[in-house]
Amino acid sequence: MLPFSANHGGRFDRSLWEAYVAANKIFSQRVIEVINPEDDYVWIHDYHLMVLPTFLRRRFIRLRMGFFLHSPFPSSEIYRTLPVREEILKALLNSDLIGFHTFDYARHFLSCCSRMLGLEYQSKRGYIGLEYYGRTIGIKIMPVGIHMAQIESVLRLADREWRVGELKQQFEGKTVLLGVDDMDVFKGVNLKLLAMEQMLKQHPKWQGRAVLVQITNPARGRGKDLEEIQAEIQASCKRINETFGQPGYEPVIFIDRPISLSERLAYYTMAECVVVTAVRDGMNLTPYEYIVCRQGVSESESSSESNGPKKSMLVVSEFIGCSPSLSGAIRVNPWNIEATAEAMNEAISMADAEQQLRHEKHYKYVSSHDVAFWSRSFFQDMERTCKDHFRRRCWGIGLSFGFRVVALDPNFRKLSIDHILSVYQRSKNRAILLDYDGTVMPQTSHNKTPSAEVISIINTLSGDIKNTVFVVSGRGRESLGKWFSPCKKLGIAAEHGYFMRWSGKDSWEVCGQNSEFGWKEIAEPVMKLYTEATDGSSIEYKESALVWHHRDADLVFGSSQAKEMLEHLESVLANEPVAVKSGQFIVEVKPQGVSKGLVAEKVFTSMAESGRSADFVLCIGDDRSDEEMFEIISSAISSGVLSSNTSVFACTVCQKPSKAKYYLDDPTEVVNMLEALAGASDPEFFTDTGSEGSL
Repeated sequence: MLPFSANHGGRFDRSLWEAYVAANKIFSQRVIEVINPEDDYVWIHDYHLMVLPTFLRRRFIRLRMGFFLHSPFPSSEIYRTLPVREEILKALLNSDLIGFHTFDYARHFLSCCSRMLGLEYQSKRGYIGLEYYGRTIGIKIMPVGIHMAQIESVLRLADREWRVGELKQQFEGKTVLLGVDDMDVFKGVNLKLLAMEQMLKQHPKWQGRAVLVQITNPARGRGKDLEEIQAEIQASCKRINETFGQPGYEPVIFIDRPISLSERLAYYTMAECVVVTAVRDGMNLTPYEYIVCRQGVSESESSSESNGPKKSMLVVSEFIGCSPSLSGAIRVNPWNIEATAEAMNEAISMADAEQQLRHEKHYKYVSSHDVAFWSRSFFQDMERTCKDHFRRRCWGIGLSFGFRVVALDPNFRKLSIDHILSVYQRSKNRAILLDYDGTVMPQTSHNKTPSAEVISIINTLSGDIKNTVFVVSGRGRESLGKWFSPCKKLGIAAEHGYFMRWSGKDSWEVCGQNSEFGWKEIAEPVMKLYTEATDGSSIEYKESALVWHHRDADLVFGSSQAKEMLEHLESVLANEPVAVKSGQFIVEVKPQGVSKGLVAEKVFTSMAESGRSADFVLCIGDDRSDEEMFEIISSAISSGVLSSNTSVFACTVCQKPSKAKYYLDDPTEVVNMLEALAGASDPEFFTDTGSEGSL
């Protein structure tokens, strides 16, 4: 509930949050006492223990751990109002597998992860996964079932059969609708009573015949909201019974005392229809229990009511977890009193044959998808998600609820400045290829002009005669040429390599296979269409390419529009000599045969042809387009353009899946590393760079 005011929905109380955290910590201490982290799995249940994964992960970073939420996960609009929203999300992300009853609840969680933490989920072979610091967290969607054996054993009890007989006598000639709910503000009992009242008004034929038996388990909490709901329920019951009651007929029977399981199952057995009008509920297994009771035990144990065709009817709220799995139920919006009343009338008026078909379909599902099936399925997915735990290199970073585990492939490691420095000093012919945005310049920076420090470092590196240095960027040649004009010996590949120049004194070469740009007249109107429809998006016009940016648009809508645009452009440009690609918050149309990989190939080939085959390669980038450079290095070694003895440092920025073997955390670390290399460059190998060298 949104906390609109102190007496509606409740304001956040930090002392209660601290008590919640303390309770979770006590749980963690007990688990730590008994666990064998090498062999054991931990499965945590429900909202009471949402921060427990962080306490356990801090103690055992390779622990195999699952979490299942038995309650609704609120929509991001509501969840984002919580002052401790990130603490809870990050705690859940310390699990390996997170389970939800429905896709709705999983979607809400994924939307919160996307909007607050910038995490995007991917579906691979039917499994949903979230990439988080090198770990893949599985998302499991599987509604829980009921304990079939437990219910069937109660169905065999003599006192249950005796009670069924008694109830049949009590309600002889009546059609019984049944509600079984906890007394709380989300169960919609008051809405159900209003719907019953509406049905009796709209369909007078049911007056004197239809009875709603409402069993309400005693309230588990206290509060003003609950008192108001209880008063409203009692007033509704009184009003309906006074209006429609007759001698020997009471339209609403309200039972608010604790009743035994066998008595509850007796009511299920003789009810024509069960009505659930909860406005929000995690799962709600009442309909499942009802279906099993209407089926009864097997014919070989035939009891008085198990003869004849089996039938049952359900009217269920669309806002409860079991609703998607009950395709034969009549689904309602419980806030719509008139529609719920019509659904109740339809349910008890339906032909027996139709009721029987719906019941059979439901029973087949409920009996096969019981609680044992659910737990086996969850555990199998947990085993699959955790299978690489002890193969990967892991370490924990961050304080308090910012704690997370970084997991890396054994071959993927952080670039050591000391190591690259020692190799750099020993090498004779070096190729250094640098991306610009997101590599030496932070993506978030509004001023994209390189700092004097960056210019000085790149000028020093490119001024060393042993070095061939290239800035390889998607940016236009005009801005790159202007920014790096002090670096006379620097090579620049602009627009992903469509334009190239080998140094400041050389002219620009066109490297694309095609210099016809008629395709822009097709692509531009499509991009304009999406720009007008997507607030915060824009088109970047390059000489050789068109780029649609959606970094400033709504995260979810922008991504959805980008996917749609990609398909649209691929369709209309199918016969044009262009490639349509998506990247980080962009969709780009550029000529075929242009890529950063081809730039790298040209640099390596040119060095080899001049007798200076590279024995040291440093290639750094942060984007999908930079992966093409990393990929070309291995093919250059296998084709002989690079020697198998070449020291290769392919490095991505930030820890993420990559073809590179190394990573650095951010552009600041990249600049620090380049500064160390510049400091190790031997002055005697510098060529005369003029006054710019002192920048």
